[in-house]
Amino acid sequence: MAGGPPPKVARTSGTGRVGEKREDGRLSAGPEWGPLARLAGIWEGEKGEDVAYANENGKIGLTPYREHVDFKPFGPVENGSQVLYGLDYRMAAWRGDEDNPFHTEVGYWMWDARDSEVVRCFLIPRGSAVVAGATVAPDATSFNLSARVGSQTYGILANNWLDKNAQSISFECTIDTSVADEFTYSETTVIKHARVAEEVIHTDGNTLRKIADA
Repeated sequence: MAGGPPPKVARTSGTGRVGEKREDGRLSAGPEWGPLARLAGIWEGEKGEDVAYANENGKIGLTPYREHVDFKPFGPVENGSQVLYGLDYRMAAWRGDEDNPFHTEVGYWMWDARDSEVVRCFLIPRGSAVVAGATVAPDATSFNLSARVGSQTYGILANNWLDKNAQSISFECTIDTSVADEFTYSETTVIKHARVAEEVIHTDGNTLRKIADA
């Protein structure tokens, strides 16, 4: 892989101020995680609303969903002089009482204190990847992240079929952690769909409660 040696990843000993390790060996998020510290944990919510184009009936409809999200702290990660602290990210969403999730994501949320930058990078098992980011204050409890197709930094990639038939043009998400042990988000993806003349506005949103520490 080009670009020099791989980044160093180190976990702290738990005796200092950088994310203490608990008795079970897991790392807790300290101030080095900036605005991401309040997201660390295990979350669940049943108020999800997905508004999307349905290929089955050719219409835009609303799908309620329930959701489970894990944010596990790690770090620091060193990219040369850049130092990042992150959250390992796993989510799944289900319609009603279905056993199999209709949507899943895996990835990382990263915080760069020097540049006050939050980056969310994640994969969707339909053949797409998103890197969204923004400049965010270290004590922020609400912030917005965005990505756009064609960008070299905050961008969107997809497989050939999606690129031709359902191309995601832009992605924006708003995060709110202002209420203790509560996490609210809203997301908007603009899609150029082969079966629809106008751009499709796909939205998702939910409010989750923390059920356990990370």
